[in-house]
Amino acid sequence: MNDGIVNNPQPRKPAIGFTTLFNSLWKYRKLYYKVLGVTSVLALVYAFSLPKVYKCEVMLAPELSTTRSSNSLTSLARSFGMKLGSNMMGGNSEALMPTLYPDLMNSVDFKTSLFDVQVCAKDSVKPKTYYNYLLNDQKRPWWSVVIGGTIGAVRGLFASEDTTEVSAEKRKVNPFMLTKRQTSIAKVIDRKVVCDVDQKTLVITINVRDQDPVICATVADSVKERLQEFITAYRTNKARVDLEYNKKLCAESKQRYEKARQRYVEFADANQDVVLQSVRTKVNDLENEMQLQFNAYQTYLTQVQNSEAQVQQETPAFMTLQSATVPIRPVGPSKMKYLLAFLFLAFAGTTTYVFYKENLLKPLLGLS
Repeated sequence: MNDGIVNNPQPRKPAIGFTTLFNSLWKYRKLYYKVLGVTSVLALVYAFSLPKVYKCEVMLAPELSTTRSSNSLTSLARSFGMKLGSNMMGGNSEALMPTLYPDLMNSVDFKTSLFDVQVCAKDSVKPKTYYNYLLNDQKRPWWSVVIGGTIGAVRGLFASEDTTEVSAEKRKVNPFMLTKRQTSIAKVIDRKVVCDVDQKTLVITINVRDQDPVICATVADSVKERLQEFITAYRTNKARVDLEYNKKLCAESKQRYEKARQRYVEFADANQDVVLQSVRTKVNDLENEMQLQFNAYQTYLTQVQNSEAQVQQETPAFMTLQSATVPIRPVGPSKMKYLLAFLFLAFAGTTTYVFYKENLLKPLLGLS
């Protein structure tokens, strides 16, 4: 018994079936032919207008030196750049771990150090700096050239030549105050040169992309060498400072010894036949002073030798897992990917238009 209450359910709207959707699309098949055909041509024109890009990959790994095996745990930690406590290791800890190398390569100092790398293109015999190559010899799509030339012409009508910028380019690069051009080139290098470190194996991978295969390999090898030089300089800095200080002390001690020896020889030769006790005492004093200076000189000379050995011991060794080689085939741009992406967008846009014309868009979206 429903107590006189009558339920009037709302009539359901008929669901849009697959047949309805297919018929709607088939109705506009000629439109699809035109849109997809034109899109295919535009996609291929766009893809073929993009310059080719080559990729060179270099892989490095810290090498464990057997000459420092007196403490295996310490040697292993230092070789892989791991930071372990001094209480555990009983020695110095490593501050620059391999995981920080990408941040190092992203620094302005490192990127500007690549400006003066000498490169030579595959079809050229005249070398130039990497900075000038990136500034003047980068290929661009035709529309970028047209737009850039138009903007440059418009700017030239309202602005005079920036002599300050030109004169600054001729001076030595100052990382503290880069010019606009230098900043833009540094950003280009940041995109072209990428460093990655495997968190498990700590293998260092350097990827370099460029439009010229030879320059790509040249820059990859230069980045590897400069990264090794920087890391070596960092890790051996304390030992090299001690070495220079000990060399200075050794040189000063040698001068004092040579002067003491000269005084002894001159006095002994001048008083060779004298038998006075005062003269003999003076000769003995000069000889003792010469011997003391000689002993001090030998001590400092030993310290210099120990410091040189310490520099060699602290110098890290790297094992090259994959050297820089000139790539044969480009890695991009992928014309098929661009074609599929353009066709997908064109098909989606045309389908949306068809559903809108057939009043099917709102029902599909659940709108009233």
